[in-house]
Amino acid sequence: QLQLVESGGGLVQPGGSLRLSCAVSGSTLNNYVIGWFRQAPGKGREGVSCISRSGGNTNYLGSVRGRFTISRDNAKNTVYLQMNSLRPEDTADYYCAAEISSKVLVSLCVYRPSDFGSWGQGTQVTVST
Repeated sequence: QLQLVESGGGLVQPGGSLRLSCAVSGSTLNNYVIGWFRQAPGKGREGVSCISRSGGNTNYLGSVRGRFTISRDNAKNTVYLQMNSLRPEDTADYYCAAEISSKVLVSLCVYRPSDFGSWGQGTQVTVST
């Protein structure tokens, strides 16, 4: 059974940086499209970024494009989300998700969290002074 474990969250000041990690076990990472999603208090879950199986194709939520970078190391079974220039509105619980089927399109995946079948437990990110 696929397991995903997020880490790297924490408290950071506006303008700061964090790198989130998503460690995958139970299967081979390169079989999966991976997405990062977030949920702020009192709000619904929204897609942040997705990456294709090879890492050659990525997509981002408009408000994070140019500030966040998704990457993957299939040899280490880990996906990363580098977050720079953080803003208070980035405060949320961040989740990684994986999907093996071909139904997930990287170009659309940030808008379709329901396409992902496996989810981690999340890591909290707080951007505040």
